[in-house]
Amino acid sequence: MIFKGAAVALVTPFTQKGVDFEKLGQLVEYHIENHTDALVVCGTTGEATTMSDDEQLSVIKYVVDKVKKRIPVIAGTGSNDTMHSVHLSQKAERLGADALLIITPYYNKANAKGLKLHFETIANSVNLPIILYNVPGRTCVNLKPSLVAELAKIENIVALKEASGDLAQVAEVCRLVPDGFAVYSGNDDSILQLLSVGGSGVISVLGNVCPKETHDLVQKFFDGDIEGSRKIQLELKPLIDALFIEVNPIPVKTAMNLLGFEVGNLRLPLAEMDEKNLEVLKQELVNAGLKLAEDLC
Repeated sequence: MIFKGAAVALVTPFTQKGVDFEKLGQLVEYHIENHTDALVVCGTTGEATTMSDDEQLSVIKYVVDKVKKRIPVIAGTGSNDTMHSVHLSQKAERLGADALLIITPYYNKANAKGLKLHFETIANSVNLPIILYNVPGRTCVNLKPSLVAELAKIENIVALKEASGDLAQVAEVCRLVPDGFAVYSGNDDSILQLLSVGGSGVISVLGNVCPKETHDLVQKFFDGDIEGSRKIQLELKPLIDALFIEVNPIPVKTAMNLLGFEVGNLRLPLAEMDEKNLEVLKQELVNAGLKLAEDLC
C-alpha cells in the first residue's frame, strides 16, 4: 500500500512568472509537520492542466527532493492522451516519485475497452505503483466497479481515488477489488463513509487548510474511535462545503491566501471567486477556528 491515512492534493503556488518554489518548499514542510501521510502533486488541485510539461516535472522533482522519502510523493501524470501520460509517467519515475495518480481520460469519452487499454498501456510503461482516479463530474467518464476490478489484476495498479460521489458505487468497488487494493476517498464530505466500507484513506483538498484535522479524522477511525472520527467529519462539513462552493481549486487556493500562505494567483481559465461565495468561505474559515491574515480580513 502506498499510504494509509490522509494525503493532501497539494496546491501549486504561482508567481506571475511561474512556480513559486520557495513557497512550495514551505508548504511541504508545513504538511509534514502536521502529520500529512502523503503528498499528491500536479493533480487537479495543483492546476496541472495549465502547467507546461517542464513546469509539471520541475514541481515533481522539487517536491521529491524536498521530502527526501519522509512521506510518499504521488505524482499526477494523467492525460487524455495515453502516450503523453506514458511520457510524463516515465519522467516522474526517473525523478523519484513514489507512485502515480492517473485520471480517466477526459473529453475523448473512451469506451470500456479504450479505458482498459489506456490504463494498461501506462501501467506497462513504468514500474511505479499506480492510483486510478475516477472523477466523472470532471471527465464525463465513470470508471465502473467491474472495470476497476479488472484493472486491479495488473500488478502495479494498486489503488483507486474514488470521487464519483456515489457511495453505492464505492461499496461495490470495495466488494470487488482484491485484498490489499486501496480505495481512497476523493470527496472530503464523505471520508468517514468510505472508510466504513473498507477504504484506506483520503486524497484531500481540505487537508491544504486543515492537515492535522484531516489526518486525525482518518486516524481516529483506524484506531477504533469511530465517534471521534464522526465528530471531526461533521464539524468540518460546513468548511468542506465552502471549499467546493465553486469549482476546485478556486476556493481552496483563495482560502490559502486568506490564511496568509501567499500561494499566489489562479491560472486562467480559473478566476477569482464571486464576492458572495467569498464571504461564505471567509465565514466558514473563521467558524472552523482558522485565523485570517489581518490585512485580508
